[in-house]
Amino acid sequence: MRRKNIILFIIVIMLVIIPLWVKGNAEFSGADGQAKVVITQMQPDYKPWFSSLWKPPSGEIESLLFALQAAIGAGFIGYFLGCFKSKKETKP
Repeated sequence: MRRKNIILFIIVIMLVIIPLWVKGNAEFSGADGQAKVVITQMQPDYKPWFSSLWKPPSGEIESLLFALQAAIGAGFIGYFLGCFKSKKETKP
């Protein structure tokens, strides 16, 4: 089991490092920004029909909130997968 965890950890690290190494100085941007560019090219007079209720004061706060959202989601999924596995193991 320990060997399997080490192999999985190495694979995860490689999945993070290899794209950054292959695309060295590439600009990694979100899908929202890319969609805005494409929409503006296709329809220059387009006006958004909705605006955000609150804009975070900085990019760091926005990243923090995104990471927090991902952590809560991962915790939620992990909790229910753990509950499911423990119920499965305790059944006679």
